[in-house]
Amino acid sequence: MKPESRDPAYLWDMRSFASEAHRLVRRIDYARLEKDSMRRLALERTLELVGEAAKRVSAKFQADHPRIDWRALIGQRNVIAHDYGEISHRRLYDAARLQIPGLIVELDRLLDGG
Repeated sequence: MKPESRDPAYLWDMRSFASEAHRLVRRIDYARLEKDSMRRLALERTLELVGEAAKRVSAKFQADHPRIDWRALIGQRNVIAHDYGEISHRRLYDAARLQIPGLIVELDRLLDGG
């Protein structure tokens, strides 16, 4: 099976985990996230999985769809997974609130054949 044939499944995984990450923070402020360790860990994990799925998307597909910042998604995953320094929950919160909604729109477009 060619790597490209798996791309739609990875996009679907990205979409699913991105939606979950956004759901975790969309109705709360950062102060609440700081106090809720379970929610913080869930946010870390969902964003890690977005990046893991992004990493598995074929290089050709990534190159053909530059509107998605593949490098940033994968880089964020690496920081979370390998704990390079201290994880900035503020950055994760901001990403989930500000960048993830646009990612979801782009993934929906790609999954709908756009």
